[in-house]
Amino acid sequence: MYKIIRFFLFKLDAETAHHLTLKWFAVLIKIPFVKSILKFLYAIEDKKLERNLFGLTFKNPVGLAAGLDKNAECIDAFAALGFGFIEIGTVTPLAQPGNDKPRLFRLIQDEAIINRMGFNNEGMKVVKENILKSEIINHKSKIIIGGNIGKNKITPNENAVDDYIKCFDALYDVVDYFVVNVSSPNTPNLRALQEKEPLKELLFELQNQNKYKPIPKPILLKIAPDLTHEQLDDIVEIVFDTKLAGIVATNTTISRDNLSTEKNKIENIGAGGLSGKPLTQKSTEIIKYIVEKSQHKIPIIAVGGIMSADDAIEKIKAGASLVQLYTGFIYEGPALIKEINKRMVSEM
Repeated sequence: MYKIIRFFLFKLDAETAHHLTLKWFAVLIKIPFVKSILKFLYAIEDKKLERNLFGLTFKNPVGLAAGLDKNAECIDAFAALGFGFIEIGTVTPLAQPGNDKPRLFRLIQDEAIINRMGFNNEGMKVVKENILKSEIINHKSKIIIGGNIGKNKITPNENAVDDYIKCFDALYDVVDYFVVNVSSPNTPNLRALQEKEPLKELLFELQNQNKYKPIPKPILLKIAPDLTHEQLDDIVEIVFDTKLAGIVATNTTISRDNLSTEKNKIENIGAGGLSGKPLTQKSTEIIKYIVEKSQHKIPIIAVGGIMSADDAIEKIKAGASLVQLYTGFIYEGPALIKEINKRMVSEM
């Protein structure tokens, strides 16, 4: 069924297809029997799938990565498809349109996507309102919600901490964990915040804010796949120093190595982060390095190139505790969630 839907969606511009799918989901999920049908087709309920991490109980280890439902418009629909957790965002304090279009491209030969969206979202207040309208927040579902937070494009890096704290405070009551995004390649100079000193300052300030909350929330750091071993060593040190809950590995890459798509097409697309199959091996290598360097003491959510159940199992065996889908979900559809969870039940 999904292959037929994908055939027609792939006839459309990638971003048009994305928005159309979200609109369909938002409408369809309100029809009473649709949710039950989706759960019957794709969701797997099994206690063996439960994972306890960061003081939270995940009903299964397969999550939706940030970027697909930026504004938390369809979290009930994604929950019905069998995801164990859903990460919304990246959310910024103020609404912003993102980068100029076109900014989302499929590389079908490579089972990949290039995006330079630029943190387009409706802002923290609207996102919070959307979550409050959901069944999940009203305790009708056990799905965990993560909040991926960033800074506005107009905010200079020296004031970036303020943006992250604003988002943290605004979403504190409606999400279960936070992910600090300083690794997107699509906001000018954002990756400079991954450098050791500015990153330490940002994370210390967030954790300081966190400790004064009634119940501190887990804060994770999302990292790029393009970091050197020396930079990864710094990341591990910073995670320990700031007592972060864990790492999300990895974001999209700026590399264009070993692609099958014609070189001139790649050049015409231009800048942006690459996700999907070309990232599979690189993200696994990053996970293995962090696991070894931290002596298995830093929990990891794996994302990047998970296109099959085999890929997900490989990430778990590399040392990740949970996995997230984005590009794999677009290419393979919701059956991939079920396929991974079935393999997790039988093999892990």
